[in-house]
Amino acid sequence: MYPESISVKDGVKAVMLNLFVIGVLVWSLPGCKREEHNPLDEPVVTVGEKILTKQELYDAIPDNISKEDSNILAQDFLNRWIRAELMLRKAELNLTPEEKDVSKLLEEYRRSLLVNQYQMKMLQQKYSPMITSNEIKQYYDKMIDNFVLNKNIVKGIFIIVPKNVAGVNDLRKWYKSDKSEDMVKMEAFCFHNAIRYDVFLEEWRPFDMINNKLPYPVRNPERFLKYHRHYEQSDSANYYLLNIKDYKLMKETAPLDYVENRIKAILLNKKRVDFINKLESDLYEEGLKQKIIKFY
Repeated sequence: MYPESISVKDGVKAVMLNLFVIGVLVWSLPGCKREEHNPLDEPVVTVGEKILTKQELYDAIPDNISKEDSNILAQDFLNRWIRAELMLRKAELNLTPEEKDVSKLLEEYRRSLLVNQYQMKMLQQKYSPMITSNEIKQYYDKMIDNFVLNKNIVKGIFIIVPKNVAGVNDLRKWYKSDKSEDMVKMEAFCFHNAIRYDVFLEEWRPFDMINNKLPYPVRNPERFLKYHRHYEQSDSANYYLLNIKDYKLMKETAPLDYVENRIKAILLNKKRVDFINKLESDLYEEGLKQKIIKFY
């Protein structure tokens, strides 16, 4: 047993003397029948009257790991166990009997866990998380003032291609074109040659994500987006090609397809809350009907 004045660090150092035995124990458990004296019941470390046995330490170490990893995990478990027991010991010594009586808290926690498990079970069995596009549109129209952009967003194409690649002039024509056959040619070319090839014609992206990848970032994004559809930069090694199909500026109303997933999450959560509230109301009515509830 360690003196009460010993520090956690010193305690850990002391129990490290056992790590050689622990390492052997982790890798070569006895395969014979249980004897009257089981070595696994022997203590590894004690804190006050609390004992950590070799069996408990062994059970905390995963199977099929290296000896080095086993020793590291053993040291970590020992350290955490000692610290936790020292903290608990200090709490036991310094809290009043009233403060140590946690039976009420435990019961409240138990009740909360059981209710939550039942609600989750009912949600899985009876709740249908269906959100229609019409519901999303109605919520968007009703709450449109809440959907204001805090960044510039764009749809388009962004390509980085090496200068020494043949056919860049053709790429300059294809990436500006709206023809499907040119899109196919551009995709084939970029698949073999491009350093970066992003097509987000149907998906909004923050303009900063693209601007930060340019060798000379645009200084006035709002003005730039208003007056540029096709844009090219270069450095010593690469060409940077940007096709802006559409854009929305910061502080403008966010387009519906940009906030659709956010609205869907809001509506799903609202439906879950409504379902739980209805479940509680139904149970209340059932309790009255079956005379489970009695008022005095």
